[in-house]
Amino acid sequence: MPASTATAPHPHPLAAAARLVMLALVAILTLFATRDVTQLWWIALLAVAGLPSLLAPQHRLVGPLSRVAEVVVLGLAASHVAAVASIGGTVDGLGASAVLPYLAVPVTVTALRRRFPEGAALLVVTAATLLISGALTRVDGGPQLGQLGYLAVCAQWLILAALGLYAAGTLHRVMAVRGEGKPQPYAEATRLLTQLRTVARQLPGATLDPGGISEHLLEELRTVARADRGAVLSASGGGRLVVLAQAGVDRVDWETTLDADSAIADAWATQQATTAARSQSRSHRGGDVSALIIPLVAGVRTVGLVVLEADAAHAYPPPVVSRVTGLTRPAALRLEAALLFDEVRSLATNEERQRLAREIHDGVAQELVMVGYGIDNALATVFDDADETAEALRTLRGEVTRVIQELRLSLFELRSEVDRQGGLAAAIAEYARTVGASGGLRVHLSLDESTARLPAATEAELLRIAQEAVTNARKHAGASNLWVTCEVDPPYAQIEVSDDGQGMADQRPDGRYGLAIMAERAERIRGRLEIRPRQPSGTTVAVVLGTSARRDNVRGSAAPEGE
Repeated sequence: MPASTATAPHPHPLAAAARLVMLALVAILTLFATRDVTQLWWIALLAVAGLPSLLAPQHRLVGPLSRVAEVVVLGLAASHVAAVASIGGTVDGLGASAVLPYLAVPVTVTALRRRFPEGAALLVVTAATLLISGALTRVDGGPQLGQLGYLAVCAQWLILAALGLYAAGTLHRVMAVRGEGKPQPYAEATRLLTQLRTVARQLPGATLDPGGISEHLLEELRTVARADRGAVLSASGGGRLVVLAQAGVDRVDWETTLDADSAIADAWATQQATTAARSQSRSHRGGDVSALIIPLVAGVRTVGLVVLEADAAHAYPPPVVSRVTGLTRPAALRLEAALLFDEVRSLATNEERQRLAREIHDGVAQELVMVGYGIDNALATVFDDADETAEALRTLRGEVTRVIQELRLSLFELRSEVDRQGGLAAAIAEYARTVGASGGLRVHLSLDESTARLPAATEAELLRIAQEAVTNARKHAGASNLWVTCEVDPPYAQIEVSDDGQGMADQRPDGRYGLAIMAERAERIRGRLEIRPRQPSGTTVAVVLGTSARRDNVRGSAAPEGE
């Protein structure tokens, strides 16, 4: 059969029930109005006209033609029943109201199928049929159109049907607009991320790095105001600020607690530029100092602070403050975009690690476990004269066990991340203990972490560098001992991993690849990677961020936290 003749296999039960109810209703009203059973043949004709539409509602020709036939029969029936009806008293023509309620059936069907132009066309056909039939039907020697009751009833039902169709169309448009205003979450995320990528490529340097933007802002500010020390701070959670960038010859160790009695806390709370005659640094030696704290406000949200200090009195008069705020206003929006982008990137990275962990666990790891079980079964069935085969199977079983152990360590590495409560040192210590226990290494830990925190992205990169260094020592160094030192005092941090293995001379290619990855990670957070031999044997890998105020301290004097 051609495609145009495809029909629905069965009528919808609700549609069939609605038609039966309306046919029964108009049949009862027709009997009441005419008291003539023979007038029910109009009702039977309506049922026959609507049957194709009921059986093939989605057919592009049968359905519409059947509904047109219904309204034509309805118009003829209304005119004829009105002519013979015995109700109305002195007002003739009211009998049409017995049949016209059926007009709701074809109009409602078109509204439910969102065919609103077809519904309007049906009303026009109905009105034309009522007018033509009324003009041709003679009642008491004159045309039926002269009866006031007939015209009133026809107009009433046509207006009600038109209002219903209009209301259905309006409701459909409103729902469509609301649906467009609230797209699916993933579709909206895709649209916004695509826009963000386009904007990022058009930015100077094609970057959305918070640290780079902060460093550029400090450079600009030092051209319009004196700043012996300067820093850009942002929120990190826990009521503290973290250093995004710093400038000056001295180490900047600001009091970054937001509930402290400080100008930094006041500027954050009030969103107003604040000046002070004392240093915000905890290690300042005294003397004349001027401090200027400018909040970076994007809309109604404070995204960061700029802190400038000069070793002079009254270094920031109102004209200087005005010039500084003129530069920080547009920078606030740039920094907010960079911080949001950094957060989205961090979420995407964490989700990808979790996805990879699940895939490895559910895929290769499970398959290797099954291989191990198969080898066990083979060993149980080996005959006494198959000693060589049994030994080979045992060797293979040991290799499978090793691969499974490697996979489990990879899963642990992928799932490891810095807990915002535990801190960077705790995450590194947990990883070193786990890897050391699996590799037979004696682990020595020395941890020194202040209550201040580094930015989350920086902590994550430092954790990955430490993980790679520990993994290289376990896999390639052939070491017996592992020394892990973690010193964190924002904005300074140093992570050091040493082993007593064979050193770098016999490093495998995949180990050197790991060193390249560590170097890229260190460069990303503006740190430096140091790789040097350890005496009398082994290798030391260290990543250093910033400059320590305790550079001259002897780290080796501290007792290890644990083994």
